[in-house]
Amino acid sequence: MTEADLSVIMEIENCAYSHPWTTAIFQDCLRVGYCCWVLELDEAITGYCVMSVGAGECHLLNLCIVPELQNNSYGALLLDHMLEIARSHHVDTAFLEVRPSNKYAIKLYFRAGFDEVGMRRDYYPAHFGREDALILARSLL
Repeated sequence: MTEADLSVIMEIENCAYSHPWTTAIFQDCLRVGYCCWVLELDEAITGYCVMSVGAGECHLLNLCIVPELQNNSYGALLLDHMLEIARSHHVDTAFLEVRPSNKYAIKLYFRAGFDEVGMRRDYYPAHFGREDALILARSLL
């Protein structure tokens, strides 16, 4: 992912999420050196992921596929790639948060070997108040 990709990424982000990240958040992630990757099909960005790495852990912060291509294994492909990057950084454990209402993402993460390890109350903004986040983790050893 580069700064030049952000206009396309923001189009996807705004279509995929009710409470999308801002351009500034992506810019900050790039600036501080997070692992930021895009998935391209036929030279078009169709997905992206942002992951922080440090102290033997990684945190998947945002993994998104263009809505019309979701549930076609592209999310699994991108997730597998990010976990390989994490291993190359000698990461022991991968973490992420996911909305309990995001059933497709939960299914993807459980299939990839993640387990629920906790919950963050009122973590996500929602249309009416806040939504909890499930905390998922997976060993990479």
